Amino acid sequence: MSKNILIIGGTGFVGYHIAKKCLNLSWKVVSASLRPPKKERRLKKVKYIKLDTSKKNFKILKKYKFDYVINSAGYVEHKNIERIMKGHYLSVKNLYAYFKNRNLKSFIQIGSSAEYGNTKMPHKEFFNCKPLGVYGKYKLKATHFLLKKFKENEFPVTVLRLYQLYGPRQDINRFIPILISSSVKKEKFFTSSGKQKRDFLYVSDAVEATIKSALSDKSKGKIINIGYGKSTMLKKVMNLVHLRTGFFDPVCGKIKLRVDEKKDIYPDISQAKKILFWKPRINLKIGISKTINYYKKQYRQ
Repeated sequence: MSKNILIIGGTGFVGYHIAKKCLNLSWKVVSASLRPPKKERRLKKVKYIKLDTSKKNFKILKKYKFDYVINSAGYVEHKNIERIMKGHYLSVKNLYAYFKNRNLKSFIQIGSSAEYGNTKMPHKEFFNCKPLGVYGKYKLKATHFLLKKFKENEFPVTVLRLYQLYGPRQDINRFIPILISSSVKKEKFFTSSGKQKRDFLYVSDAVEATIKSALSDKSKGKIINIGYGKSTMLKKVMNLVHLRTGFFDPVCGKIKLRVDEKKDIYPDISQAKKILFWKPRINLKIGISKTINYYKKQYRQ
């Protein structure tokens, strides 16, 4: 029997890749977003609907019956407090209110490593979180709200705290796509010192973890870290891209660290291995090569 899934934010980078995987599994996919998909992220068999989840009018969903809901939506930038609150907290409360009595098998909340904030490494799910920025604070509020609803009435939620994702079809607004784009187009790359370290996860690995979470009974009511499990210095990533593109023109020191930005960020992923029987498959060298190949093709068109 075909499964029915709603992806909130299905026109975004993560949402697109989740939708594509679900279509490959012969699931019926509905995407709900504020905006239509970009040309390179439109999938023929996905039903795209416009929905503002920060408002309570969900009438457009009433003709559908969903088995799974994945909330991968939210305001990308970290500056507009009201938009962050609406996109990452109020929307979650509204989604819960609509779906709480609709017999969902799973509700997957895409959380963030920013929820941990000022805690030691590696991040572990039981840590007392101390988010430093507004984005992390509202992501954490959403996590607490949903886990409370799991305890109160067994709302089937799993919170996946994702780390730095990268891969094909990502918008040019994050470190790796900006780096690759500048190298492929032979442009200057404005960067920080590059000494900070981050956990980078190829998008297909994150998608696999998300699908496994949706299908898992043991994941319900839990927070699960989804990352590569170790950090890599940004300078090393720059060198990898340089080696594979043959061009790199950095302007160091132009990008300043945010107040809430830590020097080293990476998770403990033992929960994901134990509960989901999941571990990342694509290492950074292979992932970077796959991503570069995609952008090279895009810029040749």
